[in-house]
Amino acid sequence: LSPPALPPPPPAAMAKSSSATATATASGTKKRKSKSGALTHEEVKALGLELLSSRAHLNHAPTLLALLSPTAPLSIALEALISLQSFFEPLLSSIPSASAAAAAAGGASDDPELVFGAWLRQRFDEFVAALVELSVSPHSDEAIREVALDAFMDFVKLGKDGSFHSAIYHKFLHAVVHATNSIDDVLELLGSKYSKYADVCFFTYTSLDKIANSLGSQTTGSGKDVLQNGDDGAEDRSAICVRNVYNILVHIPALDFKKESKFDMWSTVGLSSKGEKDTSEGSSATRISKKLKLKFTKAWLAFLKLPLPLDVYKEVLATLHQNVIPSMSNPAILCDFLTTSYDIGGVISVMALSGLFILMTQHQLEYPKFYDKLYALLTPAVFMAKHRSVFLQLLDACLKSSYLQAYLVASFAKRLSRLTLSVPPAGALIIIALIHNLLRRHPSINFLVHWEVAQDDGVASLPKKIGADPFNNEETDPAKSGAMRSSLWEIDTLRHHYTPAVSRFVASLETDLTVRAKTMEMKITDFSSGSYATVFRDEARRRIKQVPLAFYRSTPTSLFQESDFPGWTFGCQSNMGAQASVEGNAVHTLETVDASPAKRSRV
Repeated sequence: LSPPALPPPPPAAMAKSSSATATATASGTKKRKSKSGALTHEEVKALGLELLSSRAHLNHAPTLLALLSPTAPLSIALEALISLQSFFEPLLSSIPSASAAAAAAGGASDDPELVFGAWLRQRFDEFVAALVELSVSPHSDEAIREVALDAFMDFVKLGKDGSFHSAIYHKFLHAVVHATNSIDDVLELLGSKYSKYADVCFFTYTSLDKIANSLGSQTTGSGKDVLQNGDDGAEDRSAICVRNVYNILVHIPALDFKKESKFDMWSTVGLSSKGEKDTSEGSSATRISKKLKLKFTKAWLAFLKLPLPLDVYKEVLATLHQNVIPSMSNPAILCDFLTTSYDIGGVISVMALSGLFILMTQHQLEYPKFYDKLYALLTPAVFMAKHRSVFLQLLDACLKSSYLQAYLVASFAKRLSRLTLSVPPAGALIIIALIHNLLRRHPSINFLVHWEVAQDDGVASLPKKIGADPFNNEETDPAKSGAMRSSLWEIDTLRHHYTPAVSRFVASLETDLTVRAKTMEMKITDFSSGSYATVFRDEARRRIKQVPLAFYRSTPTSLFQESDFPGWTFGCQSNMGAQASVEGNAVHTLETVDASPAKRSRV
């Protein structure tokens, strides 16, 4: 016979027992603390070893989690991080989902394993949040930031069934995008260590697409204000988030999809979300390339729909044709963004020309008013812009086709000729080279160089008055500018330009450019980056055989002489040593008593 069961203890006894246990636990924790009240490195290491040894010490996990702070001592934070990473890695496959953990925590089940799973899930989420904070926080030490990011990416790699843990990776990118401080350090680590893996790039583009769409829905205002400066006070959070999204996109190295035959993966399964690995390497590479291009395109399109600050907008336009268009699945999708940018005018249109030119020449984009907008961009400000070199090369390429109408080419040549009157010397050199190429490519406009005015009894046969230019420089439509009835008289004025380089270079237009066998096109790249500094440097390097000198018969005592200004007298002339009197072509010198040694007078 078994002994009778003991009655359950009364509630007071149970309360007393639990309080005793809590007191014992508290006393044990106090024993591990130093005299100052903070845990030492040895004590933190002992807590970690006990946590890894038995489930009886699970309560050490919250204690170690509390030590993961950017402001905590480096050695203690590192020890706590390594202990927690070693604790969670073997249990990663048994951690329940967030929904299952929420149901167990809500009291839906009394199973101890489910309760433990919910507790484990909660602690794991706290650990992931601590790793993200250590990686993103500007107060984190460089060593612990790298260790925290490596530990975090290990959990991303060890997802269920070896698949990429995209959920916690999305949390990491969300924290990086919404960070208010600089994220350059974490982006450098992420780009140098993990952006070379195709699955990391794939899920980065996927998360950025979602984050950008979320930012776009939260943006309030009158649409896409791309011209906000942000100079009038502190920037709002949306502008900071947009900059962070852009920084993440540009830190991902561009993948050469044409040369890549095999992609490296960070996770075991790769891009598959079902845990099944594709064994066909050839088809897998093609499929991965298509998926990456699709996600790359979606991420950039979602980003370009955001209200971009002006500095970010210029950077995007400057690099779009090199870093974005070649990797997109369908670059023609960018036509709306580029045409809108091209219609803005000013430097924005100049920078948008590169991407628009690629879409027109390589992707069959039709833009009927392209040359009208290009004609309107020819202003003196273009020749002093930062990106003038690329713009002028594209301008020369856009006017290379032999199918352009004569009135259009004549309008561009005349517009450029008129600009020589107001641009710097380096700009005048570029214009001469551009007009040289236009006259050589299009012989039908060579009449602009020299207008033959037929006269009959002293009366001009042309309906225009001699000396009046029918060209309208204010007209924005090349067809109505009147360039076909004008001439390039502005080029003739460059013969007397104050810069010797310009006056010498304009002589290249005196040759007969219609004879293509004896002439050749000029390379705009040789002149497009010119400036005052380059013109001065070239002149300083020239070797001059004869140098003009000034000789005086007597030492001058003033800048001007009275004979230069008849009827005027100059006062305040003290210690005058000599006076020169010029009458006709003769020079008479009147020497005073204190005359200096005779020198030749300047005439």
